[in-house]
Order: sequence, then structure tokens, then C-alpha cells
Amino acid sequence: MAQLVYLDEVKRELNSVITVGTFDGVHAGHRVLMDTVRNKANERNARSVIVTFDPHPREIINPGDAGIKLLTTLQERREILEELGIDVLLVIPFDRDFSLLTAEEFIRDIIFEKVGVSEFVIGYDHHFGRDREGTIETVERLGGELGFDAYVVSKQEVGAQTVSSTAIRKAISEEGNMRKASRMLQRPYRLNGMVIHGDKRGKEIGYPTANLKPVEPRKIIPKEGVYAVRVKLGDQLLGGMMNIGRRPTFDGEGQTLEVNLFNFDATIYGKTLQIRFLQRIRDEIKFDGVEELVGQLQEDEKQAKEILKSM
Repeated sequence: MAQLVYLDEVKRELNSVITVGTFDGVHAGHRVLMDTVRNKANERNARSVIVTFDPHPREIINPGDAGIKLLTTLQERREILEELGIDVLLVIPFDRDFSLLTAEEFIRDIIFEKVGVSEFVIGYDHHFGRDREGTIETVERLGGELGFDAYVVSKQEVGAQTVSSTAIRKAISEEGNMRKASRMLQRPYRLNGMVIHGDKRGKEIGYPTANLKPVEPRKIIPKEGVYAVRVKLGDQLLGGMMNIGRRPTFDGEGQTLEVNLFNFDATIYGKTLQIRFLQRIRDEIKFDGVEELVGQLQEDEKQAKEILKSM
């Protein structure tokens, strides 16, 4: 199991292969780094360590980004890294003092002295430290002085578009293009929510829904509309369709997240569901009445089940 540890509790181990970054999303470009770290660690019989930051550095460096939405929580990153065979997710609390460290101070005082490193894996365009002054050359020079190796990972792309957390955020929140987001993430986008009480209108019209409150308020909410989803509840993986919106047919106020689970009938208030978004089906629409709404829901269910079969 991948360990999630903070800097003040990490044990120094010189035989460690490390890479450093925010890694929000742990997307396709990030995974090349992760795979390299794991493989290099296996070759050396070393500890594999991914160093990340919390909160997101942009929240501290650019106060205007204080409301930045996340693709992954720390716990989600830990789970993904465990799937990728990484030993440790090391979290450095990012504050104003830390942001003022020079690149050399970061490598010497944090990575080498506190964590330990035998090989440092770095992306082709990665910059770090105060004013982003740290480069590949910085790592290679300090590696020569302190006795660790540096390995540079080349540019990776998905299709014709460079993979970035910014592009994924746009695909999810502005476009609702979950297939595009999934290609860049190399997995469906996930959102955890606790089941709360709603107005029970769905049950009255034959489509009961679980109303969700996101567990992490900083997580990105997909563009409003109807989606085909898979839902993890404990050890169960269920199919369903989800509506994100304002229920205009019922003159709803405020955004709601509601999921209808297929072939499922149980009381799950207080339970946490993990929603895995597969594909957006349509915009949210205001219907003339309940009968028209139910007719559309039947079409949505049919389309969602076809999508689930194909993915």
C-alpha cells in the first residue's frame, strides 16, 4: 500500500528514487514520470517516492487562484499511486515561507537532507523553487555534488494536444467532455459525494435519485447536464445516470447533484459514493410537465446503458 506521509514524519532513506510536482490529476503526462520512478526504483531495489504539495502552490503564490478547483484530493492521489506501484506519497505543506526557498535550498535541505535521494526523475520542462529558477541543469549539478543521479523524461502528448491539468479542468467544467478528460487522465474522472436527503421527487416519478454533497468542496464539478456514470459503493460497482443542475422543471434553486442507480433499491443516506463520469448525454432542459420529463428520462436511461455496455 502506498503510504501518504508529511514532511515532518518522513524517514530519510538515501536509496530513494524521487520526482517532484503538484501532480493534480495524476494524468497521462504525470504517469510517465510515475512509471519511470517505479521502474528506476525496482532496478535499484530502492524506495519510490512522489513528492507533492498541499495546498496547491498557485493558491499561495497567486492569491487570486485561492479558489482553484482540484482534479484529485490527496487521498485520491494516494490511491492512484498505489495502483501504479509507488511506495510513498510525500506531502510538503506549501506556505509563503516554503515558496521562498531557492531551488538549491529545496534540493539540498529538503530532498537530500530530509528525504534522501539516489536518483531524481524530472520532466523535460519542469521548473521549481523560488521564481521557478530550478531547472534540469540545477538537478544535474547538485546531483554531481551530492552523489545522486538525474534522469530526464521527454515530452509526452495525448493525440495532438499536450496533456495538462488546465486542459483537463477545461474539458470537465467548461465542455463536459468526459471522454476527452478520460483520455488525458487515463481513467474516468472521479467525484466522491455523501448521500443526503433531497425532496424525493425522483422517487415519485419512478426515478429515485441519491442526492450528493461533495466530500471535498475544492473538487471540480462537471458542466451541468446529464451523464452516464459508474458508481462505486463499498465493494459494489453500479451503473447509473447523473444530473448536475438546477431542476428547472420544478423551479429548483441552487445546483444539485443527483444520481439514479440502475437495478438498485436500498437506503444509503450517509453513505459515500464515488462517481466515475463516462460521458455527457445532454444539457439540462426545462420540460412542460412531469410526463415529458419522464419520457426524456427513459431515453436518457436507454442511452446511458448503451454507453455503459460500450465502456
